[in-house]
Amino acid sequence: MDIKEITGDWDYQTLPKNIIVGKNCWFERKDSFGRFRSVQQLGLVFGDHVKVYTWTTFNVEPQGKIEVGDGSVLVGAIFMCARQVTIGKRVIISYHVTIADGDFHPKDPDLRKQDAIANAPEGDKSKRPQVISKPVIIDDDAVIGIGAIILKGVHIGQGARIGAGSVVTSDIPAGAKVEGNPARIIP
Repeated sequence: MDIKEITGDWDYQTLPKNIIVGKNCWFERKDSFGRFRSVQQLGLVFGDHVKVYTWTTFNVEPQGKIEVGDGSVLVGAIFMCARQVTIGKRVIISYHVTIADGDFHPKDPDLRKQDAIANAPEGDKSKRPQVISKPVIIDDDAVIGIGAIILKGVHIGQGARIGAGSVVTSDIPAGAKVEGNPARIIP
């Protein structure tokens, strides 16, 4: 491995053509894009001045799309995107935060077994059962603490603060502070 691939000094032009990079962006680790599989015309869009640090990973399914607004900082987010994740401007997402817009497997045990068989190396992916996905939206100026989990269909309002380790399963209003599992508004 070339040391440049883990120090941010690699050629961003080697990214797939459906990844759009704004002005003055910085990506520390080339491997952050190793599981990017989107076939969408715009599969991953970065605004200007976005910083993406070492442990951030973009797990984007073929129909997925992620947008990251100007001035956002991704310290170590894990994106699991089947359809749509939208991050606003000046958002800070800390280490080990997981953002998932879907379940990525059925919840019913029999369908889950069918899914595992279809996904196996020798399996037939056309026999996968349908998986539910709902967009995740994080508005401008939000801050997401270490280890938080943001699940499908959640809308986090502008300037909201998500505490470390919180599990967010429902919408969070603008300016709110939340903590816990499930996340609850705190004074």
